[in-house]
Amino acid sequence: MVKIAAALAAMVLVSGAPGARAASAVGQWHGDLHPAPGATLRLALKLDQNSAGVWSGALESLDQGGGALPLADVEATSNSLSFTVPVAHGRFEGRWDARANAWAGQWAQGGRNLPMTFVSGPPQAQPKILGLDGAWEGTLDTSAGIKLRLALHFSTGPYGTSGRLDSLDQAAYGLPLADITHQGARVSFAVPSVGGTFEGTLGAGGKITGTWSQGGAGLPLTFAKRPAGAPEARLSRPQTPRPPYPYRVEDVAFDDAAGHDRLAGTLTLPPGKGPFPAVVLIAGSGAHDRDETIFGHRPFRVLADHLTRRGLAVLRYDKRGVGASTGDYASATTADFADDANAAVRFLAARRDIDGRRIGLIGHSEGGLIAPMVADRDRKVAFVVLMAGPAVNGADLLEAQQKRINEVMGLGGDRLAEASAEEARMIDIVRKSASPAQAAEALKAEADAVADRTGAPKELAEARAAELESPWFRSFLAYDPAPALQRLRIPVLALIGSVDVQVPADQNIPALRAALAQDRRATVEELPGLNHLFQPATTGAPGEYVEIETTIAPAALDTITQWILRTMGGGARAGS
Repeated sequence: MVKIAAALAAMVLVSGAPGARAASAVGQWHGDLHPAPGATLRLALKLDQNSAGVWSGALESLDQGGGALPLADVEATSNSLSFTVPVAHGRFEGRWDARANAWAGQWAQGGRNLPMTFVSGPPQAQPKILGLDGAWEGTLDTSAGIKLRLALHFSTGPYGTSGRLDSLDQAAYGLPLADITHQGARVSFAVPSVGGTFEGTLGAGGKITGTWSQGGAGLPLTFAKRPAGAPEARLSRPQTPRPPYPYRVEDVAFDDAAGHDRLAGTLTLPPGKGPFPAVVLIAGSGAHDRDETIFGHRPFRVLADHLTRRGLAVLRYDKRGVGASTGDYASATTADFADDANAAVRFLAARRDIDGRRIGLIGHSEGGLIAPMVADRDRKVAFVVLMAGPAVNGADLLEAQQKRINEVMGLGGDRLAEASAEEARMIDIVRKSASPAQAAEALKAEADAVADRTGAPKELAEARAAELESPWFRSFLAYDPAPALQRLRIPVLALIGSVDVQVPADQNIPALRAALAQDRRATVEELPGLNHLFQPATTGAPGEYVEIETTIAPAALDTITQWILRTMGGGARAGS
């Protein structure tokens, strides 16, 4: 059974808004957003303008619940309108389409830009389904031996009954339901975004007993209604820092290298005036926010807290197009993200409370590719820490990564060989295609063939193919990190966990040592029993990430902090 959240774990409430002639934008609007193949979110928008000309409004995702979310920064001209939804970290920009009599534009959220059109009037009402409203909880035992806690939410309002599914252990919330039925004792629904369906029977004891079907397989699943007033199940993340903090926290923003995007972040500063040694945190692959949030863990918040308590200033930031940062995440490559990290270094170097001679980088995963790229061209970088930074090219890394992940998930024999061959064929298509268009056509054909052989939903297979044809993936496959590593002549600490299956230690530790052989201030170390997130782990399988309460092992935090303090000579300058 594949992960319920698949690639859509971060799908949250989204918005779009009308914006034509300023006066005509007042009122109700509605539209459908398609965040993934087969997934539809019905949106209801209301806009108002007071006598002083100030706009206000709210947006509601009818299929995800949560109520109406207030808008901010609403701007309307005779032909355009834009606004943000702060709670959802999203923004809409659109223009009036006179032929369609609607507002057409794009909704940007989580590093993605999606087409969005709003037409006048309230959304069409859906059927009202009685007897299901409330929260229901269950646990799915997957074929990989992983237990996933699930929560169903049904609610009936003016526009009918809607439902959503949360996969708590994957930190996937608000996956919209479709085709909800309740006929007699029979209950069924679909989750289009992950290609899953459920059919069950509602019993007298307040339980729905049935079968979850996904990817051609079915598993037993029972939902029990949560008693009124009972607390909602939550992930335990004891390391996440909570205020009050013994240091200063400052919201900051700076421009990227080209000056086109505005990157937003958080700077934590020790007590005193400084100047302080400083660290820029560079996140791994994916549309990460400044905390590198994953499965309820906030690794960069934990790391920044640990370092700042020991005298180091730390800057962490949302990737371009993510959170409060502007820009287009979807079209960016590793080189673009390196430009952003370089801009972060320059931002720190310009501050009087930062010691410009003691600015370093900590890069995790893809961030471990980026940090040497930045240090290679920017002499302001005084040191580098690589947390699971690869030292081999992307194609070789992915081949090893997929094999290890499949092994720890229990695949063996012919199935393991088949899965490895499937991934290799996809990668080979990308590498050998003459153009992105040619790659897209060949990848879709291969994805459909894989879906036919395995019974997996074609929508999910094609979504994977779309990821492989992205500009980021094409550049990642071709990039060799060795030359940039070989040119470094500054202190470097390279760490990889012994059970990391995404950047395997036995592949990358020797490559790191070879690449850094001429840098006498470089240290390469394998940390026993830690996975790709530097959690204490058993197998290193990605499925364990959410199950482990520890965000970063204290031993890893101490190793990094003590090395930086030794290398940089402690915290703030004496007498500061």
